[in-house]
Amino acid sequence: MTCISLMLATSALIGKSLATPALASLPLAVQYLGTLFALYPVARLLARRSPATVFAGGALCGALGFALAALGIASGSFALFALAGLAIGAFGAVGQYYRFVAADAVAPELRSTAISLTLSGGLVAALAGPALARWSRHLLAPEFTASLGLLAGLALLAAGLAAALRLPAKAADNPPAAAEAEAGNRQSLLTLLTQRSDLRLAVLAAVIGYALMNLLMTATPLAMLCSRLDFAASSTVIQWHVVAMFLPSFFTGHLIRRWGAPTVMLAGCAATAASIAVALGGHSLADFEGALILLGIGWNFLYIGATGYLVERSPASHRASLQAANDMLVFASVATATFAAAPLVDRYGWPWLNTAALPAILLLALFLLREIGREMRAVVAG
Repeated sequence: MTCISLMLATSALIGKSLATPALASLPLAVQYLGTLFALYPVARLLARRSPATVFAGGALCGALGFALAALGIASGSFALFALAGLAIGAFGAVGQYYRFVAADAVAPELRSTAISLTLSGGLVAALAGPALARWSRHLLAPEFTASLGLLAGLALLAAGLAAALRLPAKAADNPPAAAEAEAGNRQSLLTLLTQRSDLRLAVLAAVIGYALMNLLMTATPLAMLCSRLDFAASSTVIQWHVVAMFLPSFFTGHLIRRWGAPTVMLAGCAATAASIAVALGGHSLADFEGALILLGIGWNFLYIGATGYLVERSPASHRASLQAANDMLVFASVATATFAAAPLVDRYGWPWLNTAALPAILLLALFLLREIGREMRAVVAG
């Protein structure tokens, strides 16, 4: 997450320096495409290999990607910098499965807490990523070359830590896809999603929450540049945004156990809508900070709530397929949103982008209210 955090703070600015403003977010979009393409193969690998082996291999792939990205900056090659995102994205795809492996390593009633605590590592990333970007920006010319070199070193450290990972026997010997591989007479995944509104809602919440967060977050450094705010200001805003994304993880699992995932996701919708309202209120540093902090909180409630709801409601025979399909849909939407961020903010502006994002979050809130009502009626009837 530290590696991803630094890329979020710098990628659009590096892309702009190597190409044109309209292409500034393309390298980050390629990174998310790399994640999208790797998600299903990683799920298959986890069915056949230990999580430690898969996680270490993914980190080594990330180290290669960061080294190539640094070479792209040093040589002034926008194409090499962008293509390196495929390997970095594969590293990100492997990282998506930490939360699912953690959920499978504990008792069912602790799954939401396990997911939350796993994602809470992003709090360190929130402080380390942008701080590394500011400290290393000018160590080597062109700027940010040293930053990407440092990320390659961090990925190698992650590979060593992952290789030492030891899990309870049930998680190591029966990975998420094992139950599915042994199940017979299964429904098709499409049929299951068609019949189960709760599963559709979990996927929809993850897709909308992550896509809108990435759209607005990726556009923020460019919008701040247009508002004559420098890199130090934008990296600070991204830093507080990532803090807000992960700090609630220490108690989101408790909130889900007490109030239920749909209610927590509804709170995420409210925080995201409040973020948009603050963003529309002005273009000062405080406006950007307030908007991105609320956006991070909204993402946390939506993403952890959706993940917990999906794990809780998934039949064991379909859990691995649902997890892979969920993340593939999430990162397809994230890649699209990330690629669209730069040209949209360049052509239409920051206020228009926020206004355009509002209907999706309001629609999701309506679906969640309907699901909460349905669950309450079921409790009363039961």
